[in-house]
Amino acid sequence: MPKPLAIIPGIGGSGEAHWQSHWQTGDPQTRRLDVPDWDRPDLGDWIAGLDRLVAGFMEPPLLVAHSLGCLLVAHWAGRAPVAGALLVAPPDPSGPIFPAEAAGFGPVPRRPLPFPAIVVASSDDPYGSMAHAEGLAAAWEAELVMAGALGHINGASGLGDWVWGRQVLGRL
Repeated sequence: MPKPLAIIPGIGGSGEAHWQSHWQTGDPQTRRLDVPDWDRPDLGDWIAGLDRLVAGFMEPPLLVAHSLGCLLVAHWAGRAPVAGALLVAPPDPSGPIFPAEAAGFGPVPRRPLPFPAIVVASSDDPYGSMAHAEGLAAAWEAELVMAGALGHINGASGLGDWVWGRQVLGRL
């Protein structure tokens, strides 16, 4: 029986074209993080939302985080049991185009995660360099998987259901 999924979008909430929304559609076991404001993220609000999300599952879920959601998972890790985490396109808070309204999510915790994790990175992500993704994966003791040149691995990447991403998730 597959583990239930907890979808954790980044800033903006991952719209209809985003692969996270495709994964959620039609799967009653999959639930999505709910926060007061997707465009003005507050770390405390997002941590409380992740606490509520994970508590709503009957068994420890797999976390499926994108962008700012990856940083949330790093801050939140250890607060409740989870089966593992797929952390896609973690951004660099010190990067030149990191949104100022999300500054409260930095600095990024650099300690081992207490669950299995895979970091998926794109070679041309404008929000985080390959070196940044490599450093986070090493600090989190997570596997690093290169996705190729997919930009920020979001709705604009045109991935639809992102079958390859589901295959990587299956490794958890």
